[in-house]
Amino acid sequence: MLPGQTGFLTLADGFEAQAEVEDRRSRFIAQLRHVDGEADATLFVDEVRARHHDARHNVPAWVLSDGRERCSDDGEPQRTSGMPVLEVLRSSGLADVCCVVTRYFGGTLLGPGGLVRAYSAAAQAAVDVARGEDKLVSMQLVTRLTCSVPYSAYGRVERLLTDCGGKARDTIFAEDVQINAVFPSGAEEAFCAAMRELANGEELCLVGEPHFGAL
Repeated sequence: MLPGQTGFLTLADGFEAQAEVEDRRSRFIAQLRHVDGEADATLFVDEVRARHHDARHNVPAWVLSDGRERCSDDGEPQRTSGMPVLEVLRSSGLADVCCVVTRYFGGTLLGPGGLVRAYSAAAQAAVDVARGEDKLVSMQLVTRLTCSVPYSAYGRVERLLTDCGGKARDTIFAEDVQINAVFPSGAEEAFCAAMRELANGEELCLVGEPHFGAL
């Protein structure tokens, strides 16, 4: 988690955005996927390289929400491929994603400027596909919370949860009612204070550490 960072966009888990551009018979195929970390990104890069084992280049770039990022030109002239792909991910506000752009050489040299444009266009096209299919997920700093209340208080607590900006993830009806909820980080404080007042000072809420997630 970067200092001051409150949110970012990523791809829906399990979805892979693909797009292709062509320039002077060279094909540039961009493949974009959500990843959970560096090891996951490496696995995806290896998967794409196996998928396109006959391609001249498989250029990877990835960005993580903890600030780590990496790219490679994979044999293309320095800074003509990996960095342009990485810049597209950065400018799109994406994190926890990996993009691999595969190039099938068409026989004509494109020059440094042509390569930068082609790799950037392919990566941007994959981002646009994800956006067009509504597969970009907004992640924000959230806090999970669990509380147990008597059945008689459940309706009131449920309304209080909504009023404070929280969402119930699941509710377990046992001897008491256990509510597992998530809040935008900071908003849980008002809910906890209201719950203490409701319970005459008793602490009913177990609050987790802030983390990035979907509300």
